[in-house]
Amino acid sequence: MKTSRRFPLSRSAAALALAISLALAGCGGGGAPSGEGAEAAKTSDGKPAAKKVEAVSVEVATVARRPIAASYTGTANLEAPSEAQVVAKTSGVLLQLLAEEGDQVKAGQVLARIDPDRPRLEMERARATVSKLENNYRRSQELLASKMVSAEASDQIRFDLEAARAAYQIAQLELSYTNIVAPIDGVIASRAVKPGNLIQLNSSLFRIVDDSRLEAVLNVPERDLATMREGLAVRMVADALPGQVFEGVIDRVSPVVDGGSGTFRVVTAFPGGQGLRPGMFGRIEVVYDQRADALTVPRAALVEDAGQASVYAVRENKAVRVPVELGHLSGELAEIRKGLAEGEQVVTAGKVTLRDGAAVEVINAPTAAAATDVGQVAAAATAGN
Repeated sequence: MKTSRRFPLSRSAAALALAISLALAGCGGGGAPSGEGAEAAKTSDGKPAAKKVEAVSVEVATVARRPIAASYTGTANLEAPSEAQVVAKTSGVLLQLLAEEGDQVKAGQVLARIDPDRPRLEMERARATVSKLENNYRRSQELLASKMVSAEASDQIRFDLEAARAAYQIAQLELSYTNIVAPIDGVIASRAVKPGNLIQLNSSLFRIVDDSRLEAVLNVPERDLATMREGLAVRMVADALPGQVFEGVIDRVSPVVDGGSGTFRVVTAFPGGQGLRPGMFGRIEVVYDQRADALTVPRAALVEDAGQASVYAVRENKAVRVPVELGHLSGELAEIRKGLAEGEQVVTAGKVTLRDGAAVEVINAPTAAAATDVGQVAAAATAGN
């Protein structure tokens, strides 16, 4: 019984030993290829070969000469510099309304009429008083010549006559106030009364806005103080009138910089009409310098670091970080005054992972024809601005 139990164990041990031997033989057989691979990774002089560096995929643009304009862009609401509130100079019931909101009116034009009966009667009474005192004064002069009245009595009548004449003029003025007239040329922006209303003295009746000339005030940073001057041309687009460009000029430049905000006021003026209205929101561009043949790159190529602008130029399939001196910035273009030459390629996409000297693979490879097309598009965009 013991012998029969040991025999199966011996066979199992033998099978296990055979399996281990085969496994070791298999490993030993694969050693030659591993050695061959190690030999292949070495150079002819026995030194290990350098590892292949993977290139960074980038997009580039060509440094080219294009027209560029230097400008300041800001936003402001249009305002009417000339505006008037029409108020009642006398009281009474409004009998007639002769103008409505949106009407163009001229200075002196009658807009409404207040009941004139009471002021007219006051004027007639004052005129009667003047006539009476004129007769009295004329008789006193005749009597004074005959020395039948004293000079003092005659002078008193003369003083009363002068006061009566002044009262008569006031009564005439009060009667004229029953006609509500426009103080300036313009458009009626609002009307606050209706026929039949009882009008009180100094109550507001109309608001008139002179829209023949509109202004927009820009608050410009003090660094641009030297570039802003009266007479410079400006362009404006209004959100309410898409697709239209309105021409204007700088009318006034404040000589004082606000110490709190670090800005100064620039007042731009635009002719009225053309659909422009006071209160409209406008985007205003002041072009203060233009260059027809500037060396430019896309602004997307710029890299800012501690106030120093630079670009990655592609030279011999490597990215070389080049400090540049910038000129004007306009739209998508930046002027390069120093650091690059015309025809060089600069990285516009893929800069985030780049390091100075890194190998690059250009995936858009601009041709000469493409660079020409880019220049034409940029020129057209600058001319459109």
